[in-house]
Amino acid sequence: MVATGETRTVREFARIAFEKVGMHVEFSGEGVDEVGTDTASGKVVVRVNPKFFRPAEVELLIGSPKKAEEKLGWKREISFDQMVERMIATDLALVKQEIAFSAERR
Repeated sequence: MVATGETRTVREFARIAFEKVGMHVEFSGEGVDEVGTDTASGKVVVRVNPKFFRPAEVELLIGSPKKAEEKLGWKREISFDQMVERMIATDLALVKQEIAFSAERR
């Protein structure tokens, strides 16, 4: 994994991912009581799960790409939004494959 020198929140990732599939999510609450609600349906679609907290959580995680840039000539080619879009597209394709596979087995 190569760092980009940027920091993003899980909330930001979730918001962008939902937008990529046409959903607008509003976040409310704080800490473990924070939830993300689909504004169209009113349904809670994201909840904080303390099970996934890091054992020694730090306030800010940000890596530097400087060494990869200098030694390897590496440069980031896509934005954060584009990365999320690619991840969502891949997951949707996998879901479609699974649906097709399940239909064939019936």
